[in-house]
Amino acid sequence: MDLDINAIIRNVLNAEAQALLKLALRVDSSFEDAASLLHSCEGKVVVIGMGKCSHIAQKMSATFASTGTRTQFVHPAEAIHGDLGYIDAQDVALVLSNSGETEEITALLPNLKSRSIPFIALTGNAESTLARQADIVLDIAFEGEADPLNLVPTTSTTAMLAVGDALAVALMELNSFTREDFA
Repeated sequence: MDLDINAIIRNVLNAEAQALLKLALRVDSSFEDAASLLHSCEGKVVVIGMGKCSHIAQKMSATFASTGTRTQFVHPAEAIHGDLGYIDAQDVALVLSNSGETEEITALLPNLKSRSIPFIALTGNAESTLARQADIVLDIAFEGEADPLNLVPTTSTTAMLAVGDALAVALMELNSFTREDFA
């Protein structure tokens, strides 16, 4: 079986690029609301994700930190086993889940609610448990993952990563973050 690897790679890149272009056209007031909530945060931005989303959440947290936003990555499984102490009343959470139904994420939501922690859902399912409970929903819905089985988090994680970068840049602008601040 001869595979055209370059064609496969081009197809994946094109699928992800098209998903980002379509997402850019759907940016609405919820994205501005999210940036405003993050900017007004008196504590830190707590970024939460499970599975592949945890890797994206960690990268988001690192980008927020390097661009002047106080932040902490919290793993949801660890949070429900004692690490909720990382989250303070002044914090805002940014919760990532493509399905919005990830067990560890949905188990954490009542804890956030009971502590009055406002949170933003970054999800591909605006009808999910996560979205229904969130203060703000950033809907990254897309047509499908870039792999032939529509299983591997590819397009979804690319969209989440890009939204995280966009929020970090918006916060840089809101905070008048400078080149000197970056060091």
